[in-house]
Amino acid sequence: MTSEREVLTWDGFGEATRALSRSIVADGFVPDVVVAIARGGLLPAGAIAYGLGVKSCGALNVEFYTGIGTVLEAPALLPPDLDLGYLPGKRVLLVDDVADSGRTLALAVKMLREADADVRSVCIYTKPGSVAQPDFSWRETDRWIDFPWSAAGSVIEEDAGAEASA
Repeated sequence: MTSEREVLTWDGFGEATRALSRSIVADGFVPDVVVAIARGGLLPAGAIAYGLGVKSCGALNVEFYTGIGTVLEAPALLPPDLDLGYLPGKRVLLVDDVADSGRTLALAVKMLREADADVRSVCIYTKPGSVAQPDFSWRETDRWIDFPWSAAGSVIEEDAGAEASA
């Protein structure tokens, strides 16, 4: 992995989600519901849902990354739970920001398919070593990605740093 970072700007985010929406339409997949993998997939899911004109949205809360390059042993579901009872027979578009290891994506796809949903997945980025490949992806990169919504960290971290240097 290179030391350089892939930087996605807000304008780039708009271009990426619009291009992904067009790719999904061109493929002929018309989702009944868009499901985000929270947290990274929340903003892309909202933008893509708007791009596709889909109003039904939900989220799966999954924790895997605990910091830059630090992960749990396996992805873990967090509450609140997605209403899986709504999904049988539905066309579901699963959205995340990146398929890095692919383990989170694989877990979510498996879970939604077990709920008898017709699932397609989309990620803004895909890493070359991902064990799961999304059906739609904007770009592939081996770099760490700075997303515009998370690159600055939380304001809690920011405030703690300011207090430590005071």
